[in-house]
Amino acid sequence: MRAAGRAGWEQRVVVGTPHDDPHPSVGGLTPARIHPLRFGFGELDFPLPGMSDVMPYPTSRFSSLDRRQLRAYRDAWREHVGSVIASFKPDLIHSHHVWLLSSLVKDVAPDVPVVTHCHATGLRQMVLCPHLADEVRRGCSRNDRFLVLHSGHADALVGELEITPECIHVVGMGYQPGVFHTRGRSTTQNRLIYAGKYSRAKGLPQLLDAVERLAERRPGLVLHVAGDGAGPEAEALRRRMAEMAPRVVMHGQVDQETLAELMRASSVFVLPSFYEGLPLVLVEALACGCRLVCNDLTSLREGLGPQLDPVLDRVALPRLVGPDVPHADDLPEYVRALETTLDAALDQLALGDPAQSMPERLEPFTWDAVFRRIEGAWNDAIG
Repeated sequence: MRAAGRAGWEQRVVVGTPHDDPHPSVGGLTPARIHPLRFGFGELDFPLPGMSDVMPYPTSRFSSLDRRQLRAYRDAWREHVGSVIASFKPDLIHSHHVWLLSSLVKDVAPDVPVVTHCHATGLRQMVLCPHLADEVRRGCSRNDRFLVLHSGHADALVGELEITPECIHVVGMGYQPGVFHTRGRSTTQNRLIYAGKYSRAKGLPQLLDAVERLAERRPGLVLHVAGDGAGPEAEALRRRMAEMAPRVVMHGQVDQETLAELMRASSVFVLPSFYEGLPLVLVEALACGCRLVCNDLTSLREGLGPQLDPVLDRVALPRLVGPDVPHADDLPEYVRALETTLDAALDQLALGDPAQSMPERLEPFTWDAVFRRIEGAWNDAIG
């Protein structure tokens, strides 16, 4: 949005928020240009549903919403989006996620071009919520253009929505080089960093297991954790990490500037997630000078692998019994592999700062570069 503003686009934002966050900050826009739909009271008397089933704040799960809640969700969005469209009269609508909201935009704006940004979580929700999948397919297939993170998502959309490849633009994701950089880097040996939700799907329990094992050989090892979570699953992980102090340091949810500072002070960034749309956080960590350890995700191979391979150590995924649920029998071997890979990555740092020799590899992931691709799709949709 900031890049679009610099390019001269006039914008309005329609966004869902918890009832106790009535004035969200979005893209540097003034409050008058941000139109929040608040959840947690009235007809929307349930928490804002999250595109992932585990979010770092209290949310509902789409799979748990009953018929009344789903009807209220649809009706509220139709009314809210319709009122903003009536007052702003946009030339283009950019919707996020191939999911329920994107599927109903054409109901209230049949003549406005709609560009839908797929972040892969909608594809996962189709698996988790099969009773809603057909509604999403029918509704979203009416939209004019689609943006995806990598070619694998493009193939998935062609199959799910029965649209033509010509409607799809691969745009990737962007980071802010003014925030994520190596200036002032002061690396501490044997310092790992993880950034993400407190969630089993993110592989955090197995990361803690691997750290406990690795610390026996590296007594100075410390894992810094940036992130948060809500619910019993997150609370159990929070208790375990507190018990592992000072081996594990929890920083909670942090802003991007603070995250970048933590990365610049760390040796290796680790992402043991069992599912990711496109893990941009790896690019951010690399830009701060970290070596990278990540599971061998399909999205990584298709979207980031060629650029990151020289400084990326992959861990073989265990078998999955769902979109992001590992097979329990495979976890002991997975933890051993993660431990070994982290150990080797820490040793590799003696070869020098991985980011210094790779600025040209990071340029395609700057937001200005990504926006140029997005803007091309906008102009294509407008015609």
